[in-house]
Amino acid sequence: MTRPAPTPAPARRPPARLGWLVPAVTVGGLLPVAVLVYDALSGALGANPIQRATLQTGLLTLVLLVLSLACTPLRLLTGWTWPARIRKTLGLLGFGYAALHFLIYLFDHSFDLTLMTEDVLKRPFITAGFTALLLLVPLALTSTPRAVKRLGFVRWTRLHQLAYVAVSLGALHYYWGVKKDHTPPLIYAAVIAALFLIRFLKRRPARSARAGSRAAKS
Repeated sequence: MTRPAPTPAPARRPPARLGWLVPAVTVGGLLPVAVLVYDALSGALGANPIQRATLQTGLLTLVLLVLSLACTPLRLLTGWTWPARIRKTLGLLGFGYAALHFLIYLFDHSFDLTLMTEDVLKRPFITAGFTALLLLVPLALTSTPRAVKRLGFVRWTRLHQLAYVAVSLGALHYYWGVKKDHTPPLIYAAVIAALFLIRFLKRRPARSARAGSRAAKS
């Protein structure tokens, strides 16, 4: 008696290419700049437009950098691959808003570098923000595939772990800059800590397995 032919396994759907994802994130990330420029030209920024523009660009910086950091924990928790595709875009957008935030600050101080230096040295609030911006510069400059190849993946990964330091300093900058309600910056700090914890806990078993494998081979 012949056995029935096995039922073929259902064909897996190829993963969605989502070629629109990065352009959509880019356009969405740049849209607040257009709104900010329009509000500035139409006089809709209120009685203190510099203060409002500074606050908006600072918050956008923090939001985009936190979203960028959330991509890896989200991928580790869900197995989705699309967060990795937009991580660099979100990070570069965050750096762009950080640079714009700093330029508005310089404009407000008449681009006086001496005054800026005094501010950085004397006011911890400014020190934290300026240090965060400096840490973001090498991350933005090494965001290309060529930079990964030149540095090597391990060194590149270690360098880009500075993103957690930079965004933590950004949250501290926000906390020290708020005079009354510290709830929003504390929420950002809690989210950053949770993202770091998820990443650490998810990566720890893999590191232990690699260490055990190396020990078994030796």
